[in-house]
Amino acid sequence: MTRMRQTLLIAAVLGATVLTGALAQAQLSDNVEVFATGLDNPRGLKFGPDGNLYVAEGGQGGPNSTVGGCSQVPMVGPYTGGKTAQISRLASDSTRTTVVDGLPSSQIIPQAGGFVSGVADVAFIGNTLYGLLAGAGCSHGVPDVPNGIIRVHDDGTWTLVADLSAFQQTFPVQNPEPDDFEPDGTWYSMVTVDGSLYALEPNHGELDKITLGDAALSISRVSDISASQGHVVPTAVTFHHGNFYVGDLTTFPLGQGAAHIYQISRSGRSRIAVSGLTNILGVAFSPHGHLYVLENTTGNPFPTPNTGVVVRVTHGGGLKTVATGLNLPTAMTFGPDGHLYVSNCGYGCPPGAGEVVRVNVASSENNSNVFDDGDE
Repeated sequence: MTRMRQTLLIAAVLGATVLTGALAQAQLSDNVEVFATGLDNPRGLKFGPDGNLYVAEGGQGGPNSTVGGCSQVPMVGPYTGGKTAQISRLASDSTRTTVVDGLPSSQIIPQAGGFVSGVADVAFIGNTLYGLLAGAGCSHGVPDVPNGIIRVHDDGTWTLVADLSAFQQTFPVQNPEPDDFEPDGTWYSMVTVDGSLYALEPNHGELDKITLGDAALSISRVSDISASQGHVVPTAVTFHHGNFYVGDLTTFPLGQGAAHIYQISRSGRSRIAVSGLTNILGVAFSPHGHLYVLENTTGNPFPTPNTGVVVRVTHGGGLKTVATGLNLPTAMTFGPDGHLYVSNCGYGCPPGAGEVVRVNVASSENNSNVFDDGDE
């Protein structure tokens, strides 16, 4: 097992430890405070043009099965699905509003931990909100909606604008992993660059460009990461100075310091930009050009509650710990206030136990040089 499903199987390894630990009070570092609570498996998050924070939520899965109707996911399947995922909006005072609900959500078998997938990430083009579906598709127990990108309307309705399940099935990567192959993919993160969306998928290992024209949709592959880097399980993506920066999860058991940040050009050329990291689920550049990395777990061979950290990459490739005590965090973004906002308790937690925490990185920003991206 070398891909994203290994993350999900960890819940079975940890058993009640994950659930009990997720409920325990995390020993957060002094620069971390809880910003909002009451979320279901929070994942990707972005600030909108209105200044509010939009959060993708995985939901709670569902009871529906498609066994016998289509190919199922090996090892952790069959999935069961439902329509319990949503996107929430958090105001500056932490007030939560549902933007759209009833979105596809699915979960793996209970014996493997019951990990839930739903909406993986959000992004804006202008004032329009888009969501990245990861818990949809027939292989996830949701046969009427494929994995893909949705456009969210002001009235809380939505439209599927890009069928990424079909794209992956029509244009497979070079080196898929058969042991836990996801026919519909397990999309994880998404960014907007020059009016197009770029989505990253860990199970197959690919970064794809989605352009939503007035009359036509265009989907193309930027990088077959399975071909250039092998089975590194790419999860988190951001864009800076003309290049994409992609963090990988690595295989399990976790090798401390085995994860990398890859710099990928728009043409797909890839190189390792930063090494020595562990279990990456978030990458973000600050307004001043400092690179921050979210490590879901440190110091343990498997995902473990309250061991997540944020590190800053220093000039020359060193690593400085900025925040500690995070509880199974899954994504992060910078806010207009210069603080980092992190989806915390993003999996393995009871319904409604997810939260967003705010990290003050001011001291780190004031005492460092910016990240050297190695551009020529």
